[in-house]
This record gives sequence, C-alpha cells and structure tokens, in this order.
Amino acid sequence: MLPAEIELPLLKTLESAGDHIGELKSYIDAINQALLAAFKKGASIDSVITGRAHLVDKLLQSIWEQKCDPDCGAALIAVGGYGRGELHPSSDIDLLFLVEESLQQESEEQISAIVTLLWDIGLNIGHSVRTPEMCATEAENDITVTTTLMESRLLAGSESLYTEMQAATGPDKVWPPDAFFQAKLEEQQRRHKKYDDTAHNLEPNIKGGPGGLRDIQMIQWVARRKFGVTSLNELVERGILTEAEFRSLELGKKHLWRIRFMLHTITEREEDRLLFDLQQKLAAAFEHRDNEANLAVEQFMQKYYRTIARLQRLNEILLQYFEESILNADEKREITVLNRRFHIVNGYIGAVDSQIFSHRPLALLEIFFLITQNPMIRGIRASTIRLIHEHLHLIDRRFRNDPKAKQLFLQIVRQSHGVYRVLRSMNRYGLLAAYIPAFTNIVGRMQYDLFHVYTVDTHTLFLIRNMRRLTVPELSSEFPLASEIMASIDQQETLILAALFHDIAKGRGGDHSELGAVDALHFCRAHNLSEQQVHLISWLVKNHLVMSMTAQRKDIEDPDVIRNFAKLVMTPKHLKHLYLLTLCDMRATNPKRWNGWKDTLLKQLYRHTLRELNNPQSEADDYSELQKKQTQAREELADQDQKAVTQLWMQFSTDYFQHHSVQEIAWHADVILSTPEHEYPQVRIQCEMKPGASEILIVDIDHDNLFAIITSIIDQCALNIVQARCETTDDNKAINSFSVLEEDGSLICDRHREEEIRSRLIDDIKNLTEPPVNSRHVPRQLKHFETPTTIEFSQDKTNMRTLLRLQTADRHGLLSRVGLALSQAEVRLLNVIIATVGAKAEDTFFLVDRNDEPITDPEHLERIKSLLLEHLE
Repeated sequence: MLPAEIELPLLKTLESAGDHIGELKSYIDAINQALLAAFKKGASIDSVITGRAHLVDKLLQSIWEQKCDPDCGAALIAVGGYGRGELHPSSDIDLLFLVEESLQQESEEQISAIVTLLWDIGLNIGHSVRTPEMCATEAENDITVTTTLMESRLLAGSESLYTEMQAATGPDKVWPPDAFFQAKLEEQQRRHKKYDDTAHNLEPNIKGGPGGLRDIQMIQWVARRKFGVTSLNELVERGILTEAEFRSLELGKKHLWRIRFMLHTITEREEDRLLFDLQQKLAAAFEHRDNEANLAVEQFMQKYYRTIARLQRLNEILLQYFEESILNADEKREITVLNRRFHIVNGYIGAVDSQIFSHRPLALLEIFFLITQNPMIRGIRASTIRLIHEHLHLIDRRFRNDPKAKQLFLQIVRQSHGVYRVLRSMNRYGLLAAYIPAFTNIVGRMQYDLFHVYTVDTHTLFLIRNMRRLTVPELSSEFPLASEIMASIDQQETLILAALFHDIAKGRGGDHSELGAVDALHFCRAHNLSEQQVHLISWLVKNHLVMSMTAQRKDIEDPDVIRNFAKLVMTPKHLKHLYLLTLCDMRATNPKRWNGWKDTLLKQLYRHTLRELNNPQSEADDYSELQKKQTQAREELADQDQKAVTQLWMQFSTDYFQHHSVQEIAWHADVILSTPEHEYPQVRIQCEMKPGASEILIVDIDHDNLFAIITSIIDQCALNIVQARCETTDDNKAINSFSVLEEDGSLICDRHREEEIRSRLIDDIKNLTEPPVNSRHVPRQLKHFETPTTIEFSQDKTNMRTLLRLQTADRHGLLSRVGLALSQAEVRLLNVIIATVGAKAEDTFFLVDRNDEPITDPEHLERIKSLLLEHLE
C-alpha cells in the first residue's frame, strides 16, 4: 500500500472535488505526479501499481455514490488487469456495470451519466453493461471474457448481483479447468508464434511477447481456475512452485512492471513495445551508461532479455505441471525406461530420482544426448528442468576437463537429428553457457542496430537451425546448391562448432572475429579434434564475415576481386564450409532482409571462386572470356545485322562486357539496334533476365541528371535498387540497367505493375530536367540512428577507374542525391555496388571523368566530396 503521506492528501483532494470535472481532473493529475515522484524516490513498484488502482477505486466509488441510488439494482465491477488491483499509468480501466434483468430507465441514465463523466475527466475506460445471465453467455462463447471476469472485484453497488455473476461464470458452469487450460495453452502458442516463438526480437513486446507479463498472468489464470488460488505465493504452499521459483517470478514481474511503468510515463499512452527510441530513453531512466564494450541501451536490453528468459522457463515448467495435473490427471502414465538414470513419462524425459545429477554430474549432458537419440521425446519433465537448474553449479572447470564430458558434448553436435532443438534447450536451461563460459556473455545480448534483429545467442541458434535444414532431403529445394554441398561435407560438426563460436566474442571489445577464433581454437584443441579440423573451425570463425562483405560490397565480376578472394579461401574445402556458414548466418541475422538477390550474389561468388581455385585464370584468360561472351551474344542476335552489332560494340568499354551476362549484352544490343533515337527513352523490364532480381533497362541520349532522375523515379515507385550499371557509348547513348526488388524483396511479376513503372519512367524522363522532390516518409526505425557520412576514394589501376566508397544514413532517394552531385561534379558513373546494413548505406561507386579516365586530380576529388556532402545533408 501507499504511505499515508502520499495517500491522505490525495483523498482529501477527492473529497472536496465532488463531481466537478476540473477538480476531478486535478485529482487524476495529482495521482500521476505523486506516484511518479514516489517511483523516482525508490518506492516499491508494487505499491505504485496497486496504489494507483486503489486511488482510482476511491474515485469510482465516490462518483458511484454521487450518481447512483443505493437501490438502483446495479453493481460496479473492476475486471481484467484493473480487477487484479494492478494499474499502470496509461492502462485501460476495465469496468463492468452489472445490472438486473429489468434495468429501469432511471438506473440506465445513472450509468450513462457515470460513463460520460469518466470520459470527460480523461480516464481510459473500457466498459460493458451486462446482466449475470449475459455474462454467463458471453463467457461461454469467449474465453477472454471468462478470464476478465475471473479477476473481477466488486467496487460498489449490489453484492448479491456480483455473487450471482460469479456463480454463473464459475468453473462448474463454464470452461471447466481442463477445457480452460487447453484453450489458454493454444492461445499462448498462437501469441508466441506472432513473435517468431522468441522473446529476443529487435523491438519486443513486454506484455504479449514470450516471457512477458502475459505469460505470468497465464500461470495465474490457470492456477486460479484449477485450484482457486488468488496469488502465486499459494502455489508455493501447495508444492507446485518452489520458493526460489516464486522469488524469481516476483523479481521478474517487478522488473517488467518498472519498465512498463516508465514506458507509459515516457510515451503518455498505453505502450507495450520497446521501440528503438524508447529503449534509449529507458536505458537513461534506469541509469545505464555507455562503456567501451557496450552501449547503455545494450546493457539495459540484455538485462531485459535475461529476465524474460527466466520467466519463459518458469512458464514452461508450470504449464507442463498443469498439463500433467489437469489434462492428464486421469490418464495412465506411459513410462519407457531409457537407462538407470532416465525414463520417458508421457513423452517427456525425466530423471529417475532427484539425486541423479548430484551422484553423476555428467548426466547433465547425458540427458540432452538421449534427446537426440529419441525423436519421440517432446521435452524435459518440469521436475527435471528444476533439477538441472539447481545443479548447474556442478558444471565447473573439473567437469569441463572431464574427457567423458567432452565426448558427450561432441556426440551431441555430431548427431544427424535434433542438434538445433537440443542446443536451443541447453541454452534455455543454462547448460550451454555453463559448459562454454564465453557463451555467457552473449546470452540475451542485443546489438542496437537494424541489421541484427535477434539477440546474439538466439541468432547463433537460428544459424544452426538453418544449417540443419540443409541436411533434410525434403527441404533441398529451398537452397539446392547449399543442400548439395552440405551432403558432401564429411564432418558436419565443423560447421556447428564454427557457428557456436562465430559471434561468441561480441560485446567484449576488439574484433569479435579475431577473439572468437582464439576461443574456438582453444575449445577445439581441448576437445582433441584433429589439427586440420581445429584450424578449419578457427579459420571459419575468423573469416565468417568476409564472403558476405565480398559478395555485397565488391564487384564480383571483376577477375581481380575473385583472384584475391580465392587466395584467402585457399582450397575448395574452405570455400564450401565458408559458403554454408555465410548463407546460414545471413539468413539468421534478419530474415526479412534476406532475398533472392543476396542468394544470387553468394552463389555467383562461390561459383566464380571455385572455378578460379580449380583452374586459376590469367589476364589473357580474362580477355578470352570477353571474346567468348561476344560470340555467344552474337548467336542470340542472329536476326540483327552483324556489322551493326560490331559497330555498336566498338563504342562500348571493356568494362561493359565484363559486368554483363551474355543474355544482357544481347538484350541491350537488340533494344538499341531495333529502336530509332526519336523513340527514346526506351524502358524495358525483365523478370527472368537475372536470378534474384528484376531488371530495368533504360536507353536514352545522355544528359545531365539522367541517373539522378531515373533513380528518384524508381524510388518513388517503391522499388529497392540492389545494383546499378551505367554505360555511355561514344555516340552519347546512355545505357542504364538496374536490378530492383519490390519492398518485400519479391520480383516485379505483375504485368500491370510493369506497365505502371515503365510509363512513369518514360513520362518523367521526357519531362524532367531535375529529379523530383522525394515525398516518401522516412521509416520510423531509421529516425533513431545517427550515421555520419564518410567518403573515401581509391584507384583501381587495373581497370582504370576511381572507386568512391560512401557510408551514410540509409534513406529514400539516396542514389538520386548522389547522382545529382556526380553530375554536377562532371564525372561519369560506371557501376554501383549497393549494400545496406541496418540503418546504414555502404555503397561503392565506380567513376571516370568525362574523358573516360580515372579521377586523380586532388582538387577534382575534393569537389566531388564537397558536392556529395552538400546533397546528403
């Protein structure tokens, strides 16, 4: 309860307010200010949350007394969260006006007057008017109504009506415990699925997400329906909950309450999502400070994620207990003996007795190995999960140095089935961090960016899940090349161990790839793996980012890029392992940002590199490849005048033939040779030209700002450009080709959509001399990241061009702004490699001057930089 020095002045204010709207608003404001001040001074969150409910009770009771006659035949009932006596600053105040069957006109008017007054004074109320019979009918049809009525409290009015409603909606009348539990369990499963069955999302929901407040309430609801208990403490008395678990639940609930209290206070609305901008404000409110290794917001979120992980584990334990005692109470136990230590009871593996782990600590690993051997096992029994948690301290240095423990762990990761599922359970129950101490640091660790949408430990496990999917024949059509390569890998535990260690050093300062490689080296040697396998795992961890960076940020059609990457990779075996690790890593980082284009880039890099490793190419071979391309393209252009084809290609640079496929070269030539200049601009769209992206080809007479205008229009058509290539012929024809995706990562596959884009491009290119003003809004999440703009130049002497590397905040119309600056700087754009990492664009532009020479003059380079900074402000 609130201290008297807070409560009494507020109640005196209420007493003098009567039904005056202004004074009642002042009372509500006074409540908010007093409770916020008490919270900041260190008052317990229980007293603040229950105190608000108590003070609102007094307000509602006062209004009831003024507006309703004592014999009006109605009752005012608090339901839902408010019925539990819990009220956060902006939570809805859920009310039930319980009335007799024959509601008199006068009583109806009195209730209407109360509702109107509550709205007028600014309370967020949700209300219904029902008879006890109506309540019973609604409860029978909708379990959520049953749930809100279970938590009801009589605030004022007829006690007999309230008693009648309770009797009509009790477990002996509607939703008996078994049906109630089954329905609520399915409801929770659906709710968890909305959040990808993980609480470790980028912007988690503190109320509805796995491990959130709703999961605690789920336990309370089921316990109340089955056992009639009104508090979690009563579950301890019944032996359902241990004292330690009760304390953990209470501490977790209070931590989430404190966060939710501040969420509502900061936003001044009922907000349950930990949005990006709110995460920073909350971290500051809870006095976290940036340090060398971790931002304040990352520290705050890691504490949050670890809290909900504990709550999720307790939710699992208790719901499994309820399943046994409610759904399966009358069923005969089906027991399968596995060995002297473990058996399976109704599908769940459990310890034969409570002393198993004390007498044989190795059983802490053995139980997970047995799960991989028995696919029919649904999970671990609740009582055994408790035992595991209580005996984690036995996994110490001596345990980890035991050859039998090492052998058991390796047996787990070497299994052909169940590896992901078991490692996920080991992480949930604390085994993984106990056995690999370095893993502790990444449990619940979130990186504050838009690129990584899961905590590091969850991302690592999703990576392993992606790897395991490649071993399933029924799923081989998802990634045929990767599945084929995975089938050729002899020791697949190499990839599992590389995955476990690839991000293990995040948050420790320094290069996590380098540090993780050292950790992997020590771990693998300690587990007596062959030196060849040890070095491969360590190499994979050290280089796990290189292939994705090369594919997305470098020109993989450049033979020199391939040769340099091949030197790093060294052998086809290294390449195969790195390709699989990279593919699965990218897909587990942010599934919504994975698309067919990234898949295509990785496959192209893999195939180019494998060819280079098997048959190293010389510069003479590169030239021969270009001649081969032209010969094949001529075959596709058999209907064209071959002399005209030759004359056209003489106006193209060598770079053009290097960077376009045979099909693209033939397509471009056919369009140019078949179209008179007075019909320019020509816009063509192909969905099957290049795997993973749709291709837009635009041919026009070159003029200032053409690239800027085109890219601006493409952006306003809600398309994402993933690659751009530009070629200007000697007779001033501009050939701009763009690989694009729809906003959801799909191809342009609708004919009406194609025509809409094509018409818009033709009209605007004809009529505009400057790019249109970009009117698209900035996505909410992007607004909360400050990315400084950096510009670097380098010279590609082999290909006679200048490279401009730009890092800046991603935004709509970015390429158009860059194009405008480059046009004003009098340079020609040859190629663009586009890479977006979360909120940051990391693009590379390949430039030459108007004479097709690399740009080496310092003054010219400085002018380009100044114009870019001016346009990117």
